[in-house]
Amino acid sequence: QLPEDPLNKHPSLPSSVSAASPQERWLVIDRKVYDISHFCRRHPGGSRVISHYAGQDATDPFIAFHLDKALVRKYMSPLLIGELAPDQPIFEPSKNKRLVEDFRELRATVEKMGLLNPNHTFFILHLCHILLLDVAAWLTIWYFGSSIVPFLFSAVLLGTVQTQAGWLQHDFGHLSVFSTSKWNHWVHKFVIGHLKGAPASWWNHLHFQHHAKPNCFRKDPDINMHPLLFALGKILSVELGVKKKKFMPYNHQHKYFFIIGPPALLPLYFQWYIFYFVVQRKQWVDLAWMLTFYVRFFLTYLPLLEMKGILGLFLLVRFIESNWFVWVTQMNHIPMHIDYDKNVDWFSTQLQATCNVHHSLFNDWFSGHLNFQIEHHLFPTMPRHNYWKVAPLVKSLCAKHGIEYQCKPLLTAFADIVHSLKDSGELWLDAYLHK
Repeated sequence: QLPEDPLNKHPSLPSSVSAASPQERWLVIDRKVYDISHFCRRHPGGSRVISHYAGQDATDPFIAFHLDKALVRKYMSPLLIGELAPDQPIFEPSKNKRLVEDFRELRATVEKMGLLNPNHTFFILHLCHILLLDVAAWLTIWYFGSSIVPFLFSAVLLGTVQTQAGWLQHDFGHLSVFSTSKWNHWVHKFVIGHLKGAPASWWNHLHFQHHAKPNCFRKDPDINMHPLLFALGKILSVELGVKKKKFMPYNHQHKYFFIIGPPALLPLYFQWYIFYFVVQRKQWVDLAWMLTFYVRFFLTYLPLLEMKGILGLFLLVRFIESNWFVWVTQMNHIPMHIDYDKNVDWFSTQLQATCNVHHSLFNDWFSGHLNFQIEHHLFPTMPRHNYWKVAPLVKSLCAKHGIEYQCKPLLTAFADIVHSLKDSGELWLDAYLHK
């Protein structure tokens, strides 16, 4: 037996290998059993993301996340401790065998179509438009002065720069721009560090966990605001109510979301936490990259604005970016299924936790192509300019297996965040009072 998942205690996956102590962590890739108990701390993607698959078959996420699989397998060789017995099933009972097979065929088709190959011109142009907006923001105050109108216009431009740079660093972080991980990682540090003032290691630590187990409580850090701030999802909200837990007045969360959600996340939380993260984890290279952003920002605007004006501009830019970022990133996930990890197949895991927003030039630009959230989650290393090409194939697979493929207008997606918070808050209140 494989050691059980240390977090949620899912049933172990049968194997021909003897049982290990509860502290050990094993997983299966292509029927081979690997002991990641010590390696997880050295795992380039972070210890938690790989540990979330302890006691489970991780074949499909392994394929999804890694570019050079042959190279990675060489590093995996010392971790190999056995193989599943011939009489054991290929697929875990909790996974849809036919769906797994069909998705792997789709993956092979995607590779043959070249949809995992990037168009470097696309990303160069995207970077250029960010740099042009950055220069335009400075020129606005330099030419028109620091009165209220040019000051606010410059802040909007800089907020756009920060948000669009956020979408671009997301591309490099997912290894979807260059064919080698090394180049993606280096440019990622430049974009997120120098253009945004944030650490790449922090983003990697959180974001890969989110992709590995989206909307899975205690495994997806993006829903860590449950239960301290919000009651999320129907199942977890009722569970909170039944246990008579009340950290916040959840029946009003759809109202206070407008106060502690979009306006506050970046300027009041992320802005200080990123510094704590890099110092606490001794990520000095990331800290150096971050400091180049803040030095550049203050030196370029110091001749134009007093220190008070610079701080005001910086906070306003973070406020604009925060609102933009939260609405876009939450519209695809908060209204969807949220629960503990049930160890279902990769395709089902992503489809039940994600939805799309209609395809248009504006929606694509505004969301950094995260309006194709389903395709992005199924193929995290796919360059975003190819999402629209694979979408019809994903829809066909959903139709074949009777899985809902949700796609909605942008404003409807925003409204659904509020509606879902209202619904889960009411479910919590009913369970809290009557169950």
